[in-house]
Amino acid sequence: MAAGPLADKVALVTGGSRGIGRGIVLSLAGLGARVVINYRANREAAQEVLDQVLGGNGCAELSRFDVARQEQVEEAFKKVVDQHEKVDILVNNAGIAVDGLLMRQPASDWDKIIDVNLRGVFHCTKSASRRMIRQRSGRIINLTSVAGQMGNVGQSVYAASKAGIVGFTKSMARELAPRGITVNAVAPGFIETEMTASLDADTRSKYLGAIPLGRFGSCGDVAGTVAFLAGPGGQYITGQTIAVNGGLYM
Repeated sequence: MAAGPLADKVALVTGGSRGIGRGIVLSLAGLGARVVINYRANREAAQEVLDQVLGGNGCAELSRFDVARQEQVEEAFKKVVDQHEKVDILVNNAGIAVDGLLMRQPASDWDKIIDVNLRGVFHCTKSASRRMIRQRSGRIINLTSVAGQMGNVGQSVYAASKAGIVGFTKSMARELAPRGITVNAVAPGFIETEMTASLDADTRSKYLGAIPLGRFGSCGDVAGTVAFLAGPGGQYITGQTIAVNGGLYM
């Protein structure tokens, strides 16, 4: 494995094929971790991230599974541990958003969003923590959102799922602390990704005007925070939600 503060660490990043997940994969690999890049459908995008890591002399591999499917999650973690004998870092990044005013939103949207954003975190944390408990060490980092802290028009279901992650993070931090495992959340604000690029100019202008630092965040801004929590500097931090939002919500 490559040298660095995360050398010899095995990290699994869900939803690692694009956006913030891609940035996290590249950051952790750059610090020496062997990164398992999870994806559900877009093999081409995942392969591009893998090639980028390998091209930079990093260590990575692909793992296709649906975070909402318990049997697929368990099988994937078993394979990682069988191959590498451990899992040191889990980043629960996979998430979806289906926006709409509540009065017009079908119940199927609730099921879809909760399945990925909340049930997926439950499944992956359960599978990872079972191995980490035996190791008596581990870092779990959950991606929530500023929407889960302050709410947002048209995102009631998404905000509910992300707020749920905050409570889940605090509870798991208490449960796993006696075994040397830290559990934290990172709450991005308005980050430049494929998802936010589709917003219209008026919406973008509105958000930009509300951000004290006067700019949108980058995937690297979020990835740097995740890497800090996964590294030596994060060893005495647990149960926290770290906001990366430029001051949008304080």
